[in-house]
Amino acid sequence: MKNLLLLLFLLATAGDLLAVSVPAWAGLAYACKPLLLLSLGLYYYRASPNPSRLVLAALALSWLGDGLLLFQERQELFFIGGLLAFLAAHACYIGAYQQHQWAGPGRPLGWRLGVGLPVVVAGVALLAALSPGLGPLRLPVMLYAAVLVLMVLAGVYRAGRTTAGSFAAVAVGAGLFMASDSVLAINKFLEPLPNADFWIMLTYCAAQGCIVAGLLAHERAAVPTASRPA
Repeated sequence: MKNLLLLLFLLATAGDLLAVSVPAWAGLAYACKPLLLLSLGLYYYRASPNPSRLVLAALALSWLGDGLLLFQERQELFFIGGLLAFLAAHACYIGAYQQHQWAGPGRPLGWRLGVGLPVVVAGVALLAALSPGLGPLRLPVMLYAAVLVLMVLAGVYRAGRTTAGSFAAVAVGAGLFMASDSVLAINKFLEPLPNADFWIMLTYCAAQGCIVAGLLAHERAAVPTASRPA
């Protein structure tokens, strides 16, 4: 059953990419987009040895955000609703990353600064570029960007406290999420980009898939003896 759910997620991803790439198939998005996080969430629930409520909440909120953003061109409130849903999803992912790591010091401070500083600088630079076009959405977009950066940092800072595979998958997924949202923001508030919708959805679907795969890898891994509570 779980393999069928994963296949459904991949098919829904392919269908949605087709919908945003070929105008004649645009209506397919209304069928495929709601299936994306529904199938991925059910896959996680079936595949996990002990499903995390925070992960399920993050996926459910992402599903809600996808649905609201389907109608963003009809009214700005749908965009704001989607923004808030994904903000809450990122907050849940931050909590989930804390759950999905072992006790221990992790990487040294110098490593954390070296990896984290470019993420923060990229977020600040993007906000600075977008700021003139944000208008009344400046505050919610700034708040969203701050939480997004924290989500990426929380994913990266799991290094040394999980398996190499789990770390890599979550870190790549978090980075792709930031890339997807950056393309979306530039396309909406700065200047239209060629094939923007395709790249937004490709990186977004890959991000969600990588994050789920990475968290599942941690759940299935044995806890190192040194990290077990006394």
